[in-house]
Amino acid sequence: MAKLVILNQGMTGRTMELTVERTTVGRVEENTFQIGDASVSSRHAEILLRGTDIVVRDLNSTNGTFINNEKITESVLKPGQTLRFGQVELKIDDGKPVGGPAAPTYAPTAPSPAPAPAPAPPKRQSEGSTMVMSRGVSLTDLEQGGTRAPGFDTNTVFSKKKNKVNTYFIIGGVVVGLVIVGLIIYALKQVNSGVHQ
Repeated sequence: MAKLVILNQGMTGRTMELTVERTTVGRVEENTFQIGDASVSSRHAEILLRGTDIVVRDLNSTNGTFINNEKITESVLKPGQTLRFGQVELKIDDGKPVGGPAAPTYAPTAPSPAPAPAPAPPKRQSEGSTMVMSRGVSLTDLEQGGTRAPGFDTNTVFSKKKNKVNTYFIIGGVVVGLVIVGLIIYALKQVNSGVHQ
């Protein structure tokens, strides 16, 4: 019987036997397999048993579902492959000792384009929402020796964006102030001219 085993430290050894046709995975209790990690969406993915195949389907999760670090929407999970929900890594327990993720194999390949930048995490997170996690540096970035994207200059001084609304508000305040002062001076002249008559 197939069984998924979590590899992350602190959750190592937590397992889920795949005994039903459809297993839901997510952060909330209503899932068949609950994973209480902020990088896992409330309803992250589902695992379907189709004959001897284990099919993993992402349910539009925030941080994605990956097999061997390849983002998937639906794919067959095979023994030896690493499954990842957000930042939580799992493997199929095939009876062999579980240590950690398999060491990557290297083969000469053509350079791949730079990966898209990860979305910035939200500034404020409400209770119970999925935390967006960046994966850090990719293996491709490390192999390139820390090259920077063209046009990236660390010596550029950032300029402060001007706020036009504040500028208009100040100008309006000055104009209104001048009108009031002018009216006071006019009124005082009228009073003084009336006193001298």
